[in-house]
Amino acid sequence: MTHVTPLAAVLACAALSQAALAQGVATDTELAPVVVSGGAIRNGLHPSSPSAITSKTAEQLREQNLVNPEDALQYAPNTTIRKRYVGDRNALIAGRSFGTLQPSRALVYLDGYLISNFLGRFDAPRWNMISPEAIERVDMLYGPYSALLPGNSIGTTVAVTQRTPQTLELSGRLIAHRQRFDQYGQDDHHDGGQLSLHAGNRLESGLWFAADLNHQDTTSQPMQYQNVPVGTPGVASGATPVTGIIYDTDPKGARRAVFGASGGAIDHTLQDTVNLRSGYRITPELEASMMASWWQNDSETRNETFLRNAAGARVWKGTVTDGTYSYNLPDAAFAPSARQESHQQLGATLKTRRSAGWNSSLVVSDYRILKDLARQAASPDAGAGGTVTNRDGTGWRTAEIQGSWTPTPGDWTGGRHALAAGVHRNAYRLDNTVATAADWRGTAGTPNQHYRGRTDITAVYAQDAWRFADGWRLTTGWREEWFQAHDGEQLFSGSTTPEPYATRRLRGHSPKAALAFDATENLLLSVSVGRGVRFPNVEELYNGTATGADLTFADPNLKAETSDAIELSAEQTWTTQTLRVSLYHDRVRDAILRQSTTDPAVCRSTVTTAARYTCVQNVDEVKTTGIEFVWSAQDLLAKGVGLDASGAYTFSSKVTANQNDPAMVGKRWLRVPRTRAAVQVTWRPLDDWKLSAGYRHQGRAYNETSNADVNPDVYGGVSRVNQLDLRGAWKATRELELALGVNNATDQRAYQSHPYPGRTLFAELRFTN
Repeated sequence: MTHVTPLAAVLACAALSQAALAQGVATDTELAPVVVSGGAIRNGLHPSSPSAITSKTAEQLREQNLVNPEDALQYAPNTTIRKRYVGDRNALIAGRSFGTLQPSRALVYLDGYLISNFLGRFDAPRWNMISPEAIERVDMLYGPYSALLPGNSIGTTVAVTQRTPQTLELSGRLIAHRQRFDQYGQDDHHDGGQLSLHAGNRLESGLWFAADLNHQDTTSQPMQYQNVPVGTPGVASGATPVTGIIYDTDPKGARRAVFGASGGAIDHTLQDTVNLRSGYRITPELEASMMASWWQNDSETRNETFLRNAAGARVWKGTVTDGTYSYNLPDAAFAPSARQESHQQLGATLKTRRSAGWNSSLVVSDYRILKDLARQAASPDAGAGGTVTNRDGTGWRTAEIQGSWTPTPGDWTGGRHALAAGVHRNAYRLDNTVATAADWRGTAGTPNQHYRGRTDITAVYAQDAWRFADGWRLTTGWREEWFQAHDGEQLFSGSTTPEPYATRRLRGHSPKAALAFDATENLLLSVSVGRGVRFPNVEELYNGTATGADLTFADPNLKAETSDAIELSAEQTWTTQTLRVSLYHDRVRDAILRQSTTDPAVCRSTVTTAARYTCVQNVDEVKTTGIEFVWSAQDLLAKGVGLDASGAYTFSSKVTANQNDPAMVGKRWLRVPRTRAAVQVTWRPLDDWKLSAGYRHQGRAYNETSNADVNPDVYGGVSRVNQLDLRGAWKATRELELALGVNNATDQRAYQSHPYPGRTLFAELRFTN
């Protein structure tokens, strides 16, 4: 692999930008693959981007166990994907300086259309809109260094590109999986499967179209357990004698009693995705494309109590005793739940395609929740009453006009300036109503609480990549953003009059600069600085509800969080290897922290009987400093052996100021581990065989702002992760491929509050024409 100069890379990007079909024209250039000696650089400094990028193609992704789209990031450098089980609809991203309690610091685009969901408690990107069989490549950018990206890019930006047909193509795959999970003496198997189909064609007229279908049926391991601290010995009057109570130590080192898998712990989900795409080159220089996607989910949860009475019958609620201690089990602890969802996403793109000079694009999208009914029983009794939460009509819209100038020798810029400018707007709408129901599976009654609101962001930006001397490039940019929160309203449980919230307007200024230098033919050095302003989302401002045994608190006066970041990087390339080293520092003012806890004091709640509390707050200042190594090699030691390895060490990630809660100062920032590492080794002993092994490591992290969780390797903690994945694939014919794989081969138990999956076996059959 040889190094390329910035100018050569820019020209290569212009030629290859059709790969990122529905991005804006300037974004195409930042994300398009750089071809070097016939292959794409996997992880490295991109000559057309102000920050480091890590990338994987569809062929590389088939070297790992990929069931859901987010699996594409499981070996990404310095990244955590909190995927709790196959089919998880809440797979959150964490990165260099942020954890999964700050999900709005991660942006995800599908063919340029935003699928990041900032509308619900801990809602993850809508990975469900992606059919795994359609993925062409996945690119990930770090930090707020590009003026083309909104303030949510202060963490991580992921761009998923789906493949577009060049001729008639048909492909599909069938996957079956089984997970073994052992926790608190319960040893169970949880099975599932997935069918993914892709079809596409390009006609002589230039019209192309593609259709993708994905169906998934899966069951999770238990996600949470009902537990309470061990109190004072004593047998309460009227308590039911039971067996089965399990005692262990909680993350804070205190003894606790565990009663069973609770709170809708075991999720059985049926999901279907349909994705239709089409494009047409109207003239040799003008192209249009569209996408329409639908996803639906039918989820049923259940619980498992460990408790048995003297007759051997299960005990789900009430006051119980084991003869030494007495405990009260709330009615809602083991109550079941169900959810029916139907989502729709529409998008359209119009852009010009010129190899040099001016190009422009218009990208619009609309994401709408057509149906979202979450049913929660009030008790485990058959026919119990409960609540029905309705979010129909919630969603977001985006629009972006973008222009770019690709230089040529002797043009008006002297062939040295690549320019980009644009206007962006997004609008989020949230409408959440909770009603009581006499039968939790029946018709909803009169709404007794709701919250709703709107947020809008309008932005203008400009960026200039100036090749001011041979081997040097200076990229400068500015993004100006106007934020408005309006129509906010909340009806609290027990109240009859909604409380309106005043309209709020904020403004953000985000300067950027990056300097790159070709020190030698094979050594590229760069320094990037940038500011990103992440405004509070509508859910953080207005979501305050009581559902089942859970309480959620919002803050309509939240400030925007502002990140000032710097990255120093060096990348050395050899014939078949690439090594990147990056030092990074991130200072975030007014950091927005959202956390869920069983301790009412954390959320300053006067109610102490809830099972879980969720709240959001500003933290005055958080600073993070770390170093990252990324190494990629082909034909390492032997022909056909490939290696992708990364390691990151966080020197410090701490709260440095917080007037509202001074006790937090000096404490580690939540869910940012000190160490992360990932290694993937691939080997092709024969043309028809692909073997691979992957290893994922994450150091322990904290889940409490007090850092009092000194015992992380238990349920409820944020534990160490050391997991080995294996895969073998055999191409039986030109059309058929068989694969067997296992994730977490050693069945290592790990937690990020919820348990991670146990050992999971995969069998896959893939076909292509």
